[in-house]
Formats: sequence, structure tokens, C-alpha cells
Amino acid sequence: MIAMKAKALSLFSGGLDSILAVKIIQEQGIEVIAFSFTTPFFSAQKAIVAARSIDLPLIIDDITGEHLVMLRAPRYGYGRNMNPCIDCHALMLKKAGEKMVELGADFIFTGEVLGQRPMSQTKQSLHIVAKNSGFEPFIVRPLSAKLLPITMAEEKGLVDRARLLDIQGRGRKRQMALAYQYGITKYSNPAGGCLLTDPTFSKRLRDLFAHTAQTAVRDIELLKYGRHFRISEATKIIVGRNRKDNEMLLRFYAPTDIVITIRDYPGPVTLIPSGCDQALLARAASICVSYSDAPKDGSVTTVCRTGETQTILAAKACSREETEGWMV
Repeated sequence: MIAMKAKALSLFSGGLDSILAVKIIQEQGIEVIAFSFTTPFFSAQKAIVAARSIDLPLIIDDITGEHLVMLRAPRYGYGRNMNPCIDCHALMLKKAGEKMVELGADFIFTGEVLGQRPMSQTKQSLHIVAKNSGFEPFIVRPLSAKLLPITMAEEKGLVDRARLLDIQGRGRKRQMALAYQYGITKYSNPAGGCLLTDPTFSKRLRDLFAHTAQTAVRDIELLKYGRHFRISEATKIIVGRNRKDNEMLLRFYAPTDIVITIRDYPGPVTLIPSGCDQALLARAASICVSYSDAPKDGSVTTVCRTGETQTILAAKACSREETEGWMV
């Protein structure tokens, strides 16, 4: 039996597992507050929608600064791409622990399932994540609790261990049955959501880290749009693929950048972050022309703008083999 009223902080992604974890804790008479995160690599939108659907109070924390520091040199390395899942989860639990203390809550809980993810949800990984967060005694994982060591919240009688679960593995049958039991009919697909698991984005991020000592949020946002070309050690250009890319490149344009457009033909916006010298500008203009509707066998007029300064540059399309050699 629960001996006293408790308050808990849910590490809440908005996926089905995190929703079920909330329901399991709430049905023990425990007050629950949801806690989610945002960075340039993932948003809290799914958590917002899910929390609204179950009338759950939600706090969102932007952890971009700390996340970028961790991402450059994760202690436990990356997954298949640039996803440092163990270090990322430890950071999230650290931030949740700090918020727990601030709110006067009694413990933290998550929707993690033992064995569901091969890198970050093995028994060893769950232990490492909890230990490195600095809040291991306070962490409860309701969906797999009976397969894991007893927690402080259970020992204190804040949570009834007998009413927690023993789910493990990648199957979803038990979760779907619980969703039906709780009347949860709408929930998101468990896959996706983090750009760091995307191969193309990860390749661009590796290139960015290899060529910059400090990473600004704008640098990360620009990785999401266009085609990227590393035309020298110090210079990268971004060529829009469609109208949305063109609009976003112009939105992130800074006064020190160079923007190239084609004067007489439909074509992409080409952005050169922080600018470049005249020789590299000619190369960038040639790449811009090669992705435009301009003829590929003659000289084309391009417009190059830096701040309030505008210059005209004649350029001829470079070959597809050349552009592919520079592409990130």
C-alpha cells in the first residue's frame, strides 16, 4: 500500500511508452508533472501533443548549450550515426533530477523498456545512464521495474512495486494492450524524431565539427536545408533544392555571408556562410549555375550579395562529377 502522497517528474517523450508510464504512476495516486526537452536535433512537439491529450502538465527545457558540449565528445561514443544515446539520456536524467529538486518532487520516472533499444536500454546501459546522471536512486522505470533492482521510491513506500510491470524486448503487444485498457487510441510511431540518427544529417554534422572549433545554433539549423558542398577546408556552400530550402537559407542569412542567385533563369539560392575569397566565389557560382535551369554550355550572370553590397559575376556550370566530389 502507498503510505503517503507523492509527486513525481516524468521524463516525457510523448510516445506510447512514456504515456503508459504516466498512467501506471498516476493510478497509484501520485501527482505527475511531465518534463521534456528541445534542441536543434529534436523538438518537444510530440510531447506537447501527447501531454495535452491526457491533460498532463508539461515543462519544456531547452538544453541546446549542454547538449552541444556533450555531442562533440560523448563519453560513451555514438551509435550508428551521430547519436550519443547513452550520454544524451544521462544528460536528460541529470536535468530531470535538477528539476525534481527544484519542484520538490520525490522521484523521476521514464518510459524506458528493458531491451527495447540495443544501445541505450540494455540492463548495463540503463545502469550507466542512471549512475552518470547523478540521480540513480531517484529513477523509476515503471514498464520494466520488476526486472530491475528495487528503487528508493519503492523502498520508501511511495510506489507499490507489485503494481509495476516486467515488460522487456522490442515487441509492442503488451503496450498496445495496455493502451486499449487505458482508452489510449492515438499515439505516435516509436521510430524517428532525432536528426542525429539520420545518416545524411550526421555526415554533415561530422563535417561541421571537423572544420569548426565552436558551433552556433545557426550552424546546426543550416545543416537541415539544401545540398552541402565543402569547396575548401575553410569554406562550405549550401545550395537550395526547392522553394522551402531557398526561403530558409535567406532566413538564416547573416551580413557576413554571401548569397548567390541566377539573374535570368530560375535557380537555387546558394549561401556561403561567412563568405569566401574571389576564387572560391567563382567556384560557388559555378555550382549554383549547375543546379539552375540555365544552359550548361555557356556563361550565365549570377548576382552575389554581401550585406548591402551586390556584385555581378559571370559563371559557367561545373560538371556533375566536380559537384559530387565536393558534396558533403
